[in-house]
Amino acid sequence: MENSQRSGNPPRPRPPAGWFERLRGRRPRAGASAVPGVVPVGVVTDSAAALPVDWVDQHGTYLRVVPMPVMVNDQIFSEGTDDVPTELALGLAIGQAVRTSRPAPGQLLNAYRQLAEAGVGHIISIHLSADLSGTLDAARLAAESSPVPVTVVDSRTVALAQGFAVMDVVAAAAAGADAEQLAALAAKAAENHIYFAVPSLEQLRRGGRIGTLASVLGTLLNVKPILSVREGHIIAHEKVRTHSRTLARLVAIARAEAQARGPEVRLAVHYFGNLEAAEEIVQELAGASVFEVLAVPVPAVLGAHTGVGVLAVAISGGIEPPAPGPVRPEPRTKAESRPRPESKPRDPRRQPVSPSPGSAVSAGSPQEPEAPPEHSAP
Repeated sequence: MENSQRSGNPPRPRPPAGWFERLRGRRPRAGASAVPGVVPVGVVTDSAAALPVDWVDQHGTYLRVVPMPVMVNDQIFSEGTDDVPTELALGLAIGQAVRTSRPAPGQLLNAYRQLAEAGVGHIISIHLSADLSGTLDAARLAAESSPVPVTVVDSRTVALAQGFAVMDVVAAAAAGADAEQLAALAAKAAENHIYFAVPSLEQLRRGGRIGTLASVLGTLLNVKPILSVREGHIIAHEKVRTHSRTLARLVAIARAEAQARGPEVRLAVHYFGNLEAAEEIVQELAGASVFEVLAVPVPAVLGAHTGVGVLAVAISGGIEPPAPGPVRPEPRTKAESRPRPESKPRDPRRQPVSPSPGSAVSAGSPQEPEAPPEHSAP
């Protein structure tokens, strides 16, 4: 599969330099360095992890990010070499066919070989959910020909919910953790959550990414759902009636989970073509974590399925809250609570029954019928 390359395109937006070190409370490092006497472990992931470019540059010694191709009208673009966001937004705006594909096993094998040449003795390969992409299968095929052992990990999630786990693994590898410890740490990506709102479900439907919503799709088409990724699948987390309410509920859900996880939680807001809205959510979430909340562009391979206007919040760290139950409607406020049905007017022809002298029945109340006398059994 040949990748299109163009020169002179504007670079992909970059978050502020050193943002992750501020997020984690650590000083920037020029690159990962192995502990003396310990054979380093390499890390490979895909561009769906939404790792910021600056952070990747700082940790590129033993890290490789394999780009996932995006096809617009059968023309292939590769994230990192082409201006994919611009091409994708234009293609979606004019109704061109947009598709994505897994990276070729040869691309992953090339990344494994590069790390082997850099001196690693083992590789942890962390990828987006196998239920959303065939990338994990490609990684397994490539691992069979790798010059060093490769442990392939299904993150069971996507975007920075996946990326936060990659960051943790890279940091632990630099601190001298072994391959078994790193694989266990990578598997914790499934405990990270992401919630996102899309203006329309149409692009997800075209890409076949909402098959798990088939039982509720009929009702969701008339609302603005908040979606999530759990157990590797896209699920409907909550049904909301309007787009403005969707953003308010997205913030409320993220704040509630951040509070449940504790102060060590990490938050990031994803966006595609709506930076101002993302920055508003960042302001709303400020204070929910001891770390900085930043706006990070959604990777193009995800934007191809969510469409322009998506907003998402990725959450990591602390204690994972219990899994939600079935899809639920937006909680009603007191002002929106359903009014009680009005009582029917009294029939003026119906006269109150006057109680007999000494009776305990109050005036205006119908008299209870007299119970029949009790008879003893024969």
